[in-house]
Amino acid sequence: MSITKKATVFAVGLGLVTLSACGSSDSGSDNSEAESKTVTLVSHNSWAVSKGVLAAFEKQSGYKVKVLEDGDAGQAVNKAILTKDNPQGDVFFGVDNTLLSRALDNDLFQSYEAKGSDQILPEFRVDQDKHRVTPVDTGDICVNYDKAYFSEHKLAPPTSYDDLIKPAYKNLLVTENASTSSPGLGFLLGTAAKYGDEGWQDYWKKLKANGVKVVDGWEQAYNEEFSGSAGGKKAKADRPLVVSYASSPPAEVIYADPKPTSAPTGVADGTCFRQVEYAGLLNNAGNTEGGKALLDFLLTKTFQDDMPLNMFVYPVREGAQVPEEFTEYGPQAKNPETLDPAKIADNRDDWVKSWTSLVLK
Repeated sequence: MSITKKATVFAVGLGLVTLSACGSSDSGSDNSEAESKTVTLVSHNSWAVSKGVLAAFEKQSGYKVKVLEDGDAGQAVNKAILTKDNPQGDVFFGVDNTLLSRALDNDLFQSYEAKGSDQILPEFRVDQDKHRVTPVDTGDICVNYDKAYFSEHKLAPPTSYDDLIKPAYKNLLVTENASTSSPGLGFLLGTAAKYGDEGWQDYWKKLKANGVKVVDGWEQAYNEEFSGSAGGKKAKADRPLVVSYASSPPAEVIYADPKPTSAPTGVADGTCFRQVEYAGLLNNAGNTEGGKALLDFLLTKTFQDDMPLNMFVYPVREGAQVPEEFTEYGPQAKNPETLDPAKIADNRDDWVKSWTSLVLK
């Protein structure tokens, strides 16, 4: 978004697929039998898949897929933890590397090594001793800019974190709340990786003084506040910089009508943080076998090839196809910031608490 989500993952032109359970009380079918034929996926609101691809899985497996969307990734993970003893579904999709330790520490998932795990690119494999989560996609959280704004104002767009605190970019950036939003948290972690334990707070003091605006989640930031997006144009948004994804520009091309010859938005390559999204079989899942089949499906080449143009993230399976639009308009960052998962686990909550006190108060 996944980028994510996850990423990824845009309101314009995307149809989210939710299929209801088969059978009903007046069909004559036993209720438990109907439930056994339904597998429920709990996700943030960026899940998407082509109808034909999902229909083929349902036909092959015998399961109907029901999708429950639970807001932004941070909100969805928190709710999944609160309901873990009586989960809403069988599989959770959309926990990323910024929140993974929270999910694992709270025993959200049971162990299952999905079929096709051996095809996952090595750099995305985690938790190899217990196999509680399955990598599904990856993407880069980056600042996007409105090309038209910077052209009209004869101002070079920013290219780095350092640029964002310069007077020329005052009152231009909107980002998401790091305590509730996955891209907002990813942006915070990117600054922590860039400036270190001692330097990131000073950076945010400068960013706040330079007029950064904070909103709850990605949908609001990108589609209501960012002047470069299709939604932002309709809303007469006035912020030409937004924390989004490196894959946002291709979406602006693919879903535009008529299609432009070039993307109307660009990416500040020096502001990127690498995100990976995972799925897992929930503890206390009502349909464990269906959940396992769904996890297997998420790693098939069919799903991995289909995923980029639905959720605007990159596949993690070896040999999966990357659309040419991604290569042309939204290539992955060359040198994204990253943090060791153990470092995130040890510091995330304290960083978010400090960030909240520093930026929101």
